[in-house]
Amino acid sequence: MKNTAIAKVFQDMADLLELKGENPFKTRAYQRAARTIEHLPKEIEIMLEEDEDLQSIPGVGEAIAKKTIELVNTGKLRVYEELKTEFPEGITTLLEIPGIGPKTAKRLSTELGIKSVDDLEQAITDGRVAGLFRLGDKTADNILQQIQALRRKDQRIPIGEALPVVEEILNALRHLSGVKNLTPAGSLRRFRETLGDIDLMGTADNPEEVIDAFVSLAQVREVLAKGPTKASVILPGGLQADLRMVEHDSFGSLLQYFTGSKQHNIALRTREQKRGLKLSEYGITDTKTNKLEKFATEEKFYRRLGLQYIPPELREDQGEIELAEKGAIPKLIALSDIKGDIHVHTNWSDGHDSIEAMARAAKAIGYQYLAITDHSAGRGIAHGLNEERLRQQIDEIKRLNQQLEGIRLLTGIEVDIRANGSIDLPEGLLADLDIVIAAIHSAMTQSEEQITKRILGAIENPHIDVIAHPTCRLLGEREPVAIDMEAVFRAAAKYDKALEINAMPSRLDLKDIHAYRARELGVKLIMGTDAHSTAQLGFMRFGIGVARRGWCQPEHILNTKPVEEILAFLKR
Repeated sequence: MKNTAIAKVFQDMADLLELKGENPFKTRAYQRAARTIEHLPKEIEIMLEEDEDLQSIPGVGEAIAKKTIELVNTGKLRVYEELKTEFPEGITTLLEIPGIGPKTAKRLSTELGIKSVDDLEQAITDGRVAGLFRLGDKTADNILQQIQALRRKDQRIPIGEALPVVEEILNALRHLSGVKNLTPAGSLRRFRETLGDIDLMGTADNPEEVIDAFVSLAQVREVLAKGPTKASVILPGGLQADLRMVEHDSFGSLLQYFTGSKQHNIALRTREQKRGLKLSEYGITDTKTNKLEKFATEEKFYRRLGLQYIPPELREDQGEIELAEKGAIPKLIALSDIKGDIHVHTNWSDGHDSIEAMARAAKAIGYQYLAITDHSAGRGIAHGLNEERLRQQIDEIKRLNQQLEGIRLLTGIEVDIRANGSIDLPEGLLADLDIVIAAIHSAMTQSEEQITKRILGAIENPHIDVIAHPTCRLLGEREPVAIDMEAVFRAAAKYDKALEINAMPSRLDLKDIHAYRARELGVKLIMGTDAHSTAQLGFMRFGIGVARRGWCQPEHILNTKPVEEILAFLKR
């Protein structure tokens, strides 16, 4: 049983135990275990094969470890199956709707026979929910609004689509008089790859003026709610955005609270309850004196708790609090650490700009080097390079290197790994290049065994340096291919090959938990934008977000190194 399925069982158990009125600490234990296991970079099955102690996982104690082993070994959990028999079918689905507590969920299920969200929506429409004793029209209407909001959240939007819209909004509001702070929070600030909604936080001398400007923006399709310090709107694509304004001296507390994640905040609150402190969006309250401390910055908020500042990308309750107690949070990679881009395309294949234009744009960013990696001929749809055209491009790059100052162009190619595992250019030619990237672009419906074999064959090829976007996914468009990533990681480590964090916002492949696992196994990682124009060189920031969520430091990413060291690795 995979981690996602194990996590679902524990989350359902938490919901059902809450419905029974069990000890809330027991319920939270299952909630935390579910969240942690879902986001583990390593499958539990592999941990058990390697005799690793499951209790080393944050939030997994002896009891949950035993249940996890039972799930992996049998595919079922006896206590969960018994627990389900105590409740009507579909009740856990109702509990996922905000505003529906255990008692209401039970009434809806037993008295109206509701088993799904669709059933509930129909029951509200025909008046049956409002007709229940002590519910009424207002409660029914509130539930309907929550269902609609939940459906919007289920339609998650890739961060690459949401972030530009959010930045337009923030830029439009920052010029207003008296605005001091304005920033995204929530999953966007934690750089989750997809978003259900947007939380924006700010402070201003006149907050109501900022709220008025916010709801009047051209990007706003609908105003859901508006008050003097808070507003909710619908943006293009159905994305909901909430803006909250507070006093300047409370901004740090607000930002920390709404950045989350939920499990990070729960773990913090539980830790501080033992010390007599209550945490909220308003600050920290001493429960003995009822005195509230406000915090203008997050750094001061964490410092008050005796913790090192925790970067937003790490706030997932994955052991970051324990490390912060020891002052051991690592210095994560930053965009300024990147010295060059190793994966770009030009108008020699399917790119839009010339090699020289790409080089000058990279130099303007501050890069020392740029690898030109157009597609090989196997990608006929991409006007790929055959042997003759690639040799012509090598000559062109050599000519430009003699003309350009301040940046070094690397000769390269993105070769296609064919369905049979072969490479579509002669190895003698590949040996003449500075960098060779290999990737799958076809036959993506093959079995896990076939896909993995193709990738492993490319890793073993002495002329291939990098495996690009290994799972071939496109966020919101194409699911990842079936592939044994653990086998890929181990082969890359064995043969000293690099795996790419593809920063194209529609890909983000490797994803965060894969980057974490690869780093853990000592695999060399490298970052490329896969840019097809000069503007897309700016996508590097999306790759940085993935790397930071994978706990990567500058030394874990090859292209934080100067050109001499990159070339030394490629020529090893």
